[in-house]
Amino acid sequence: MKLITAIVQPHRFKDVKDALTRAGVTKMTVTNVVGCGQQKGYDENYRGQVVEVNLLKKVKLEIAVNDDLVEATIQAIIEGARTGNIGDGKIFVTDLKEVIRIRTGERGKVAC
Repeated sequence: MKLITAIVQPHRFKDVKDALTRAGVTKMTVTNVVGCGQQKGYDENYRGQVVEVNLLKKVKLEIAVNDDLVEATIQAIIEGARTGNIGDGKIFVTDLKEVIRIRTGERGKVAC
């Protein structure tokens, strides 16, 4: 089992979600976050002052999948998020030691 965490552009989220649905992945946790990477931000005028905005809006997806869905999930995220520009995002894959479904107490692959 793996936990796939992806950080993507907010305007690409619908495309990512649609690609994940086509790949058979429908369970996920989604959070609005801010962060910076190679984009480094931009300058903006606010009340006559130049303000550096270096924390940009992003969407964070967390998806727990069984090992047989890892590659399909990664490819779906790439398909939906890629524009070819800096700031498309990142995908992190980490091992899950255990998953437990609270409602039923199921553990492991069946709980994922």
